[in-house]
Amino acid sequence: MTMESVTATTLVPIATQIEPNNDDINDVEMTKAQQVQQQQQKKNRIQVSNTKKPLFFYVNLAKRYIQQHNEVELSALGMAITTVVTIAEILKNNGLATEKKVLTSTVGMKDENKGRLVQKAKIEIVLGKSEKFDDYCKHNTSARDK
Repeated sequence: MTMESVTATTLVPIATQIEPNNDDINDVEMTKAQQVQQQQQKKNRIQVSNTKKPLFFYVNLAKRYIQQHNEVELSALGMAITTVVTIAEILKNNGLATEKKVLTSTVGMKDENKGRLVQKAKIEIVLGKSEKFDDYCKHNTSARDK
């Protein structure tokens, strides 16, 4: 077995390797509500990088996503994890968001320089709109308009 075939099989999700029989096809199809929820999750996801944008760009973007979708999913790999945690804490400490879910995992990625598989830490934080969020936005908008 070559290294390439090991890498390919380790990165393929288990669910794609299972073939349903014809009786189970209806169970596999998503309901309309599940499709809408999946599309919404993609629209309100922010993939944070340490090098691309400043911290408060992501904080303000997360506020906008919370306002539009009532929640935001922040995700990052490796060294950017601390940035995601900082963004979440800023939003929570200012009373704008509540923590809904935190997921950590490791992801196998191919190292561009060495060409081998390396494990990277991953975090996903889902924040929901707090009860104070709308009041905060009204207060800040009216203060800015004066």
